[in-house]
Amino acid sequence: MALFKKRTVGKPGEWFYCLEHKKVEEGPECPAKDRFGPYASREEAQHAMDTARERNLEWENDPKWHDRTGGTPEGP
Repeated sequence: MALFKKRTVGKPGEWFYCLEHKKVEEGPECPAKDRFGPYASREEAQHAMDTARERNLEWENDPKWHDRTGGTPEGP
């Protein structure tokens, strides 16, 4: 048994969305690898998956994030 429990980092008033339990938590309660955040409010954390989905679509459609095709680099 460990003498000291490793504490998750965060403060009351910070909100997180737990990917493992699919719930909003204040604090946080779960490890960083299983959560999005911190968010400023409970409402922002509740929409974490919507925000992630929207950002993913933006990045997928952003030409700066895709490799150039055709084999020749574009010049300045």
